[in-house]
Amino acid sequence: MPTPREAGGAGPGAASFVVLPDCDDALTAARSLIRQDTRDSQDIQDIQAPHYTRTIPHPSGRPWIAGRWHDEDVTAVRAGRAALAVIGCCPVRPEELRRRAEALRDLTALDALARALPGSFHLVAALDGAVRVQGTASGLRLVHRATVGGVEVAASDALPLARALDSVPDEEELAVRLLWPVPHPLFATSPWRGVTAVPAEDALYVSRDGRTVRHSRWWTPPEPVRSMAGGAPLVRQALTEAVAARTHRGSTVSCDLSGGLDSTSVCFLAAASPARVIASTWPGRDPADSDLAWARRAARHLPHVEHVVWDADESPLVYTDLLDIDEPMDEPTIGVMDRARALHHLPELARRGSSTHLTGIGGDHVAWCSEGYYHRLLRTRPWFALRQLRGFRTLYQWPLAPAVRTLADSRPYGRWLAGTAARLRDPLPPGVEGALGWGTAPRLFPWVTPEAAEAARRALLRAAATAEPLHRDRGLHQDLEQIRICTRIVRQWDLMAARAGLPTASPFFDDRVIEACLAVDPRARVTPWAYKPLLGAAMRGIVPDACLARTDKAHASMDASNGLREHRGDLVKLWEDSSLARLGLVDAGELTALAQRPATPGLGDAILYSTIGCEVWLRTLAR
Repeated sequence: MPTPREAGGAGPGAASFVVLPDCDDALTAARSLIRQDTRDSQDIQDIQAPHYTRTIPHPSGRPWIAGRWHDEDVTAVRAGRAALAVIGCCPVRPEELRRRAEALRDLTALDALARALPGSFHLVAALDGAVRVQGTASGLRLVHRATVGGVEVAASDALPLARALDSVPDEEELAVRLLWPVPHPLFATSPWRGVTAVPAEDALYVSRDGRTVRHSRWWTPPEPVRSMAGGAPLVRQALTEAVAARTHRGSTVSCDLSGGLDSTSVCFLAAASPARVIASTWPGRDPADSDLAWARRAARHLPHVEHVVWDADESPLVYTDLLDIDEPMDEPTIGVMDRARALHHLPELARRGSSTHLTGIGGDHVAWCSEGYYHRLLRTRPWFALRQLRGFRTLYQWPLAPAVRTLADSRPYGRWLAGTAARLRDPLPPGVEGALGWGTAPRLFPWVTPEAAEAARRALLRAAATAEPLHRDRGLHQDLEQIRICTRIVRQWDLMAARAGLPTASPFFDDRVIEACLAVDPRARVTPWAYKPLLGAAMRGIVPDACLARTDKAHASMDASNGLREHRGDLVKLWEDSSLARLGLVDAGELTALAQRPATPGLGDAILYSTIGCEVWLRTLAR
């Protein structure tokens, strides 16, 4: 296959691309997506873009994949009528990919390959001019589609499609994003008119003429039936391979080392790789925070790892630099709240030689799991479930009446979702309802206008009419929902970090790791009597027992409360010329008054996050 042209300034981890079918009309679509240079030519090599400066053609010479990426982000091969490309982090060798392409007779046959490869990546295929595009089941790599120039075009993010269509954000979608939290399936839609988000578990197929498009499920979650003894070695293998996918080249990588089980596990696995490792610890401001002590305990067992401990007082607070964010984002995200914290230490780690920064993000979502599994277990293993539920009630101080009411509620997901539409202005529900049911019921707050509330209510009812849960078991549904909500935040952080010069990676969110964890019986995985027992069993022998003994984690609540006080002036400015207010979605006066009262009860529950996320996103678009 011809080598793509040199990257136009795209560093590793910042790949962005579109995928086109092999037809004449696709050239028209390409010109909407890619700016043509001053020469009047049909040659694909003459198609240029302000940012999309690399192309991989179909055998015909028409564009197949166009975008920006770094060499190490793409493995692409061609064999006869077929072509395959892996874009992202995947250690697959070109020879193996070429062998798969040579054997390809049907694009649906790639389901098995997609479920076998380690890493986190998009898989793109072409056969006789038709194309297939998919991301990850985690939702960290998404696929969007739109009709551009009369043909269906796929993309790794929504922005190029929205720009090609001169699209604007959909106001009802923005009203939905003001919900706290945004429930499935509403958080997975595109906020742009004319752009459709492909479900994470689906592959997108586009016919050669670009006129026919369909989705087909390529991934289903495993049934949670493995024993701890049978599942822990598979979790160990999957997480080892996920870390190896980022460290097998050697060089230098950095790792978060908070002292928690998740980051500690990743750091020890990286230390056993060919790479040189820098461990990075941010101590918390709270004097009761024990992260630093646990991180130093781990570092004593890693004599060849450089341990960098940052000054706690230099760590940015939550709400830092909200007025200065100008990075392109294809959807609103509450990740802007912690953007400054997520990026602050990366330039110095890059200066010390790090080529990739590994985090422990995702361990809370896959090594632990939702207590919602006990809704089913109460019916199938009642005596066991009652004993565990008593333990959880003591641990989390669940009130009895809401717990009993939630456990007795057997409504299917669609009915539960429809029921939330009538309670959007109610007080926040008790935590036990979210833990043991289908999830936390969404709420809207006083600053959201009646018109926005009505739009959100309509959208909820419309979705509820056809909504199916991510799994019939409430616990597995909640696990998948929380994974995908978190990966949408991490997705934006990853792109920001790559643009800042140091790509980040979260191995716990690789599909193979998620599958290995979710396959373990929840009776062993989530228990009030042990903290993350699955991860402890999987890492025994790799992480010293002294480091696996931790039974808690820090929550950085002081950083959030201090951030509200120190940055209230920025929050006031945020609402002075509010884009949301101009759209009639929020009352800027109410939000300004709230910003001036940072000690208001309830603000510590993050109820402002979704509103700030939407406002910051609209400001970045205006810039």
